Amino acid sequence: MRLGVFDSGIGGEAIARALRDAFPGAEILSANDRAGLPYGDKPPPEIIRRANAAIRPLLDARCDIIVLACNTATAVAIDTLRALHPAQKFIGIEPMLKPAAALTRSGVVAVCATRATLSSARYRRLLETHAGNLRVLEPDCSDWASLIENNRLNRARLRDTIETVCREGADVIVLGCTHYHWIKKNISALAAGRARVIEPSGAIARRVRELLATSP
Repeated sequence: MRLGVFDSGIGGEAIARALRDAFPGAEILSANDRAGLPYGDKPPPEIIRRANAAIRPLLDARCDIIVLACNTATAVAIDTLRALHPAQKFIGIEPMLKPAAALTRSGVVAVCATRATLSSARYRRLLETHAGNLRVLEPDCSDWASLIENNRLNRARLRDTIETVCREGADVIVLGCTHYHWIKKNISALAAGRARVIEPSGAIARRVRELLATSP
């Protein structure tokens, strides 16, 4: 079995690591587009073009499944990629609003994501489907991905962001960018006792198993 993982930068490595743990016998191939970082402030046509070019090595390697380990690429490009490559199985990553809705007790959740993800039609559909009765906070995390990529995250600003959403009542914090997985421990420590921090690594492995089970 061969699984491909694409992300704009280092975020995909966290997903690739989780897949290696879940499928120790699989060959896990990775592709990225660090030259194009960040994706979150790019217009949709450019994101689609860059993502389609960046996954070419995974397509050429005939991966059984390609995981778009990038919320922005999923939100903006996955429908186009599926149309361009109909024989290829894709799995995307989206902000976990459905699980957040099930977990929250306060009715307030925070979604930490890029501007492109938050402004996408796909994210808006998630809000309409799963968050109709919730108050959803969307703090400005627009530069987090590039700062994490370059190991320059402003920890004081991170603390201020988490303190703000917790003060406003959020008891679930959704990490809507795989770059943020690298600082999940920091965010969890800042929100300890007040908010639960969730991200989709485990859900991706389950979805891979589901797709493999339906393959001919």
